[in-house]
Amino acid sequence: MKKTVSPKKAEKKNTLAIIKDDPWLEPFAPAIVGRHEDAVRKIAELTAGKGLLRDFANAHHYYGLHRTDEGGWVLREWAPNATEIYVIGQFNDWRECAPYRMNRLADGNWELVLPERAMKHGDLFKLKVRWNGGEGERIPAYATRVVQDDVTKIFSAQVWAPENPYQFVVDDFVPNVSPLLIYECHIGMGQDKEAVGTYDEFRRNVLPRVIADGYNAIQIMAIQEHPYYGSFGYHVSSFYAASSRFGTPDELKHLIDDAHAAGVAVIMDIVHSHAVKNEVEGLGRFDGSYDQYFYGDGRREHPAWDSLCFDYGKNAVLNFLLSNCKFWLEEYRFDGFRFDGVTSMLYYSHGLGQAFGSYDDYYNGGEDTNAITYLTLANVLIHEVNPHAITIAEEMSGMPGLARSYEDGGIGFDYRMAMGIPDYWIKTIKEKKDEDWKPTSIFWELTNRRADEKTISYAESHDQALVGDKTIIFRLIDKEMYWHMMVGDHDGVVDRGMALHKMIRLVTASTINGGYLNFMGNEWGHPEWIDFPREGNGWSYKYARRQWSLVDREDLKYQYLNNWDQDIMHLIGGTHNFQALPIQKLWDKDDDQVLAYKRGNLVFVFNFSPVNSFTDYGILAPEGEYEGVFDSDNARYGGYGNIDSEVKHLTQHDPLYAGARLGWLKLYLPARSVQILRLKPARRRAAAPKVQKSPRKSR
Repeated sequence: MKKTVSPKKAEKKNTLAIIKDDPWLEPFAPAIVGRHEDAVRKIAELTAGKGLLRDFANAHHYYGLHRTDEGGWVLREWAPNATEIYVIGQFNDWRECAPYRMNRLADGNWELVLPERAMKHGDLFKLKVRWNGGEGERIPAYATRVVQDDVTKIFSAQVWAPENPYQFVVDDFVPNVSPLLIYECHIGMGQDKEAVGTYDEFRRNVLPRVIADGYNAIQIMAIQEHPYYGSFGYHVSSFYAASSRFGTPDELKHLIDDAHAAGVAVIMDIVHSHAVKNEVEGLGRFDGSYDQYFYGDGRREHPAWDSLCFDYGKNAVLNFLLSNCKFWLEEYRFDGFRFDGVTSMLYYSHGLGQAFGSYDDYYNGGEDTNAITYLTLANVLIHEVNPHAITIAEEMSGMPGLARSYEDGGIGFDYRMAMGIPDYWIKTIKEKKDEDWKPTSIFWELTNRRADEKTISYAESHDQALVGDKTIIFRLIDKEMYWHMMVGDHDGVVDRGMALHKMIRLVTASTINGGYLNFMGNEWGHPEWIDFPREGNGWSYKYARRQWSLVDREDLKYQYLNNWDQDIMHLIGGTHNFQALPIQKLWDKDDDQVLAYKRGNLVFVFNFSPVNSFTDYGILAPEGEYEGVFDSDNARYGGYGNIDSEVKHLTQHDPLYAGARLGWLKLYLPARSVQILRLKPARRRAAAPKVQKSPRKSR
């Protein structure tokens, strides 16, 4: 029996922009409309029909530890399965006592009101939770400050109420991110020393490098508190606490404030896709039950990540997570979020073992509608709180509409990560000979994306730098980095690696349709891998750092790669709306391994050939005069200086292409090099002067 569609739903189907803009989605309109209506209904339910999620997502103002108007303290937590809760801490010798016994309220809420003298700034505390059949110590779910004892390694919540809290200097910061150029970073490993770096050290030592390099945003990993440092921050225990191993909340605020003062946006890598399994430090069995925050059935544990999966179908969980987004925007003034593990959230299978080869794979019933609703609501909320906020999805399946607005029928992210690009580069480097690199393939991979969704392109992120993988520079040069990175040492392996490293990064950055991302240190070819302290390496910090001293040394070649990246970022960042300029392919010839394309008035010409240099190589380009901007063979970038950027190039007229106003741009193309040229504005011919006519003489 054929299913009929109500007139109201049919009208909605026809008005959602995501379907109108992509006719191939028409067969899946019922699923797309259904998802949109799920979000509409949930917003109405949570807001009692008022429609503003920012008025709903205020759990952080109610729960957790707060000062009262009278100067005392109030602590509230949600623990419906608990039968008794005590607050234990330094203020009562970690003993259960009547004045610190929480009172049960309605709906599973607990509350304790205390006078001012009952605790003070800096005091450590926990909850002692009892339930039928068990008990345990717990960190408050809404704790905003959690610290670890250096000796016992035990975590505790900490009262954080400094007498003179940090006061932001920059108000109403609006990111200028057209295009968005992201410097992905990790506070702890951002220092040269073999130890955990701090917010303050990053602000003083690394932020100035980011500013000088021309990036307009930093994306900070591992902010939410996590018990195991080696998890890179992805096994979160305390979702409202900024990791104390890097310093204090005030020091993080100072870092963000200084970034804003320099015009740099600060994006937080937020983890709402799963949570650490720990029960004392985390939410694993906060009130003794298995299904308070997480699924209570076979879906509770993530099969690949050894972690727990949130139950996005519960309103209390939605309140916890949505309020968490609002908290980081309000309290620390982050400019947005990169949501981790979105693919894992979108599908019941977590995307594991799935091939996404057609639209059918996105609408086959394997989608987690509760998680999709949550992500949609999160994007709506974030942009309600801050209309200029930036949201990015780390997602590899390619689900359509992920980076379309809620109003258009999408999930609402501003950008999606182009995760196929780094995979393409690693596969190319590992599996193809240099002479088999095809410009047609490279250009297709870098520009093959949905026209209606903005992406973040990147050659490599932190993933490629971890132990078990290799960065691009290390795959290209490997052990020769230890012996031939001195200035003046012209080793063939190093020369090849540096040349391709420069070309890969430019062709990736110059073809963006949204933004570009680089991981800290990769821009200048940081050697070796990232390996956090663990039992297997003797708890060493040797590889959990960035050796800035290498790029600062004038006798090493790392400076050349840094110069290259810096000039690229300033060129792209200094071209307003570079990401929105159409990409016009001018030339691609696989036999020659030559690729050329134009954006705005800039022309990018690549010769990927490892052996062939070309003299007077002709490229069809808009007629006019071209001037050199810079090229990878320049000595400033470790090249040989074979290209004279001072030479002006005039296109040669070809009557065959006169109608298209194209001419032959003749260039010298050294092997493994790229050059950027700028089309100079055509000179306007001066208008002929007007002749003043003599007045007629009257007869």
